Amino acid sequence: MPFFDSQALVPQPNFDDRDFWASCDHRLLRFQCCALCQQARHPPMPVCPHCRSLKVGWQDSCGQGTVFTFTVVHHASHEAVKPKLPYVVAVIIPDDVSGVRWVSNITDIPSEDVHIGMSVEVWWDEVMPGRFVPRCRPLAAQALKK
Repeated sequence: MPFFDSQALVPQPNFDDRDFWASCDHRLLRFQCCALCQQARHPPMPVCPHCRSLKVGWQDSCGQGTVFTFTVVHHASHEAVKPKLPYVVAVIIPDDVSGVRWVSNITDIPSEDVHIGMSVEVWWDEVMPGRFVPRCRPLAAQALKK
């Protein structure tokens, strides 16, 4: 069962981020990078903010990272999220892709136990058949220590 059970919450890819979501559908976490200067960026965009190049590449990530900041959501902005209240929305710094921060939910842990600096790993939430959204949970090795 998906973390948020609603077709209304399934990502709707646009021209700039369609390749990111296509990778997610294959359970691959990839971040856009400039094919000229190699600077990674997220969210995907048509022009490199560093060198202004239009040449695009992609960099694979292992799916592990660190919580940079987070918030605990207590008020539902959509009916489909009410059963999950409170839930955590976090900004994650990938361990292996420099210069990128991305937004995800932190699951599989009480919201009061989430903290800045916590190590997390991606898990793939199948929000509809063949469509996956990357969510995060505490890194397995870290969870075993508690």
